[in-house]
Amino acid sequence: MAQNVFTKAVCNAMQRIAPPVLAGSWDNVGLILESPVQNAVKRVLLTIDLTPGVCDEAISHGVSTIVSYHPPIFSGLKALTLATPLQGTLLRCAAAGISVYSPHSALDGVFGGIPDWLAQCIDAEPQHVTCIETKPATAAIGGDGRLATFDPPVSMEVLAARIKKHLSLAQIQVGYSPVRPDRLVRTVAICAGSGASLFTAMRASADVWFTGEMSHHEVLAAVAGGSHVVLCGHTNTERGYLPILAAKLRTQLDDADAEVIISKADAHPLQFV
Repeated sequence: MAQNVFTKAVCNAMQRIAPPVLAGSWDNVGLILESPVQNAVKRVLLTIDLTPGVCDEAISHGVSTIVSYHPPIFSGLKALTLATPLQGTLLRCAAAGISVYSPHSALDGVFGGIPDWLAQCIDAEPQHVTCIETKPATAAIGGDGRLATFDPPVSMEVLAARIKKHLSLAQIQVGYSPVRPDRLVRTVAICAGSGASLFTAMRASADVWFTGEMSHHEVLAAVAGGSHVVLCGHTNTERGYLPILAAKLRTQLDDADAEVIISKADAHPLQFV
């Protein structure tokens, strides 16, 4: 059976926006689910996670393709059944004629991707933002994480205020390093989602590690080693990029009949109470 023409166009557009070559070797990017049901509707839904609520939303809007930042299939499955809710969403999508594409870490690596957006959130000047670790074969299109440099330095209080404002968060978690009592920030290491493994691989650490989440022991090691830590919640460092991705996708599709919408059901799974 031939692939849905519009789904193929979305896949090609996403590959131009976030080349899969930039994805980590551990990742699972690309076309995750291809529905055998032909769907003539040219409508794409963007989301961070493909949850049951997002699945309901996609079906109700009659979309033909979902671009889910996080891959709904990350490792091998021995079965695909309705007994597991997240697997059930994939089966329901397939039955409804909805295919699923995931860019994940490819969108983290490309220039103009999520880490560059996060650098803008802290008001870092573009000329002072570099890749933390650039893969030689992909240096022209991107690299891992970002390192922002401030000259003159800013205070932790100013940095935290900028992050809360731009990410629309009332609260964030901050770990202050006793090694840097002045709390002046010259360098900020940036990684969307969960960045500890990238930060620990840096040749020289940064004054601040800015990411979504880290484990307890990773935080302890970071502050003991001289880096302040700013944690905002995993998907809170990713979701605000969706409007930018939507604009890029509309441009790449270049189809007046194509519609790109952003999920309203997609949200961070944890709340402060």
